[in-house]
Amino acid sequence: MPFVTAEAAVLKSYDYIVIGGGTAGLTAAVRLSENPSESVLVLEAGSANLGDPKIDIPGQFGCTLGDPKYDWRFSTVKQRHVNDREIMWSRGKGLGGSSTINFYAWTRPPAKDVDAIERLGNPGWNWDDFVKYSKKSETFRSPLPEVTDKYPHSVDLRNRGSSGPVQVTIAPHFHTLDRVFQQTMRNIGLNSQHDPYGGDINGSWMATANLDPDTWTRCSSVSAYLLPNINRGNLFVLTQALVSRVLFQPARTGQDRTISGVEFLCGGRIYRIKADREVVLCAGAVKSPQILELSGVGNPAVLANLGVKMQVALPGVGENLQEHLMNTLGPYELDPRTSHETLDLLKDPKYAANARALYSRGMGIYRNSLSSFVYFPLQKVNPRASAAVVKRAEREIDLQVRQGTLAPGQLEQLSLQVAALRDDTIPDCEIILWPGSTPGAPTTPGKRYISFGSYLNHPISRGSIHAISTDPTKSPMIDPHHLESDVDLEILVQNFKFSRRIMEVEPLKSNVIREILPGPACQTDSQIRGKVDEYSWNGFQIMINIYWNAEYLKNNVSNGGHAVGTCSMLPRSKNGVVNPRLKVYGITNLRVADLSVIPIHIATHPQTIAYVIGEKVADFLKDGT
Repeated sequence: MPFVTAEAAVLKSYDYIVIGGGTAGLTAAVRLSENPSESVLVLEAGSANLGDPKIDIPGQFGCTLGDPKYDWRFSTVKQRHVNDREIMWSRGKGLGGSSTINFYAWTRPPAKDVDAIERLGNPGWNWDDFVKYSKKSETFRSPLPEVTDKYPHSVDLRNRGSSGPVQVTIAPHFHTLDRVFQQTMRNIGLNSQHDPYGGDINGSWMATANLDPDTWTRCSSVSAYLLPNINRGNLFVLTQALVSRVLFQPARTGQDRTISGVEFLCGGRIYRIKADREVVLCAGAVKSPQILELSGVGNPAVLANLGVKMQVALPGVGENLQEHLMNTLGPYELDPRTSHETLDLLKDPKYAANARALYSRGMGIYRNSLSSFVYFPLQKVNPRASAAVVKRAEREIDLQVRQGTLAPGQLEQLSLQVAALRDDTIPDCEIILWPGSTPGAPTTPGKRYISFGSYLNHPISRGSIHAISTDPTKSPMIDPHHLESDVDLEILVQNFKFSRRIMEVEPLKSNVIREILPGPACQTDSQIRGKVDEYSWNGFQIMINIYWNAEYLKNNVSNGGHAVGTCSMLPRSKNGVVNPRLKVYGITNLRVADLSVIPIHIATHPQTIAYVIGEKVADFLKDGT
């Protein structure tokens, strides 16, 4: 077994130290350990969590969120543009990271979104390269007859991997709801996407999931990469090890700095460990910038406020934060005469017990995944609103240029985003069918519901994440500036309104009885967006309506769990933190390899990108580039 104690770990040095045993971290570590002559140590702040049914058994969406055993439970500072709310910011804690707590949708971005990363000054970060590495990480398993008999799927095997560690398949989905939803999308004018894994995701389609169809368990980076290679003699894993900083060799005039090792906390003690070759920082969009700053790498002003000695000045550390905002519409109560199976049924203890018994025999609802997705450009559903959004974005950017408030390199990013808003092949909006009621919604036991999740894929708003203390156990300050750009809010409004239109189209219309939230009192753009309207007192129910219907989006938007940008891969002169080989500027042997390096957001659920990053950084290190 590769698991070691802190006392044993520090008795030797390692060729590579990987900070963070999450999605990208375990991918990179296991690939590096393929060379038996090179030693690899993974330092993970959380627990191993091996064999945990809350992780392994699918169909338990969100059961680990907010639980400190699995979730860092970060929170934003009060967000001025969303009614001063502090918004929960879940991130996976423990081996596997967020690949153990996410909703395991296995999706790919549009080709143009990936190519935009290359256009910002990153040769080799394009669609063709992404596909190569995505295939390397994946083994696609054809769906079982029980799936195809209920709902036929179109799959282009040329776009799928066949020998990678991550097992991917089409789960036994909520087929009756999917059939209704997909037909409704066609009736409203959106195309059915033949295969959304080839670079075009526009239209409605059925997603695959990283589930192992042999066992019907979640396939995380732990089960895909670590466990099959757990007996390698050169691979070591230390859990409950919170990295506080990387350590530098003495400075030499005119030369880039070199990392000598890593400092971490374990069991209340401080340890230091030596790295012979390179350190790979894979702690995620929240923790990676914090570790850099505590190490003396970052904006000199931020470091001065912390009282940390500056080692390398990189003003872009912690900046350029972008996050997918999402909101939910519904739940909608389903007609009891329909036979749809939804997650609401699991609230009945008897039904849940029977479902668990079926799962033990490889059957039933616990094998399901999220399945029905739809992506579309705003032009497709509202050309007039789309044109207005483009003009609004241009005005916002022009104002920032005149005021001189744009960070270096930001104009290039925003220009690409405006071009994407004009491009009727790049999806601005996303809707997911959620087969059940939303958490906390006023529902009735025994009834069944559906909801929609709507995502903002290319946020204009930019935020930051910075350390606020030299104590590594203190969470950094997360300030995403949600909805600071009115463009972001307007796109969410239009997505919300389109989601409502869907409910008036057959066959979905005949399957639902009523909208629970926000309800019929929320109709005008001002009510949806965030203007407080007048309400007359009419008893307790009207107070509920005020809460849910006034300022609906501002009271209900949440984080999508897809943060990027805080260690952006950009030219150093444009606030970049890493170069296209993921090397931190000014340091010879430190790389960042997680979603924090993605400099401009993309329209997908990004776990496939995290795997690609892990695969690529391992190849960079093997090649010595």
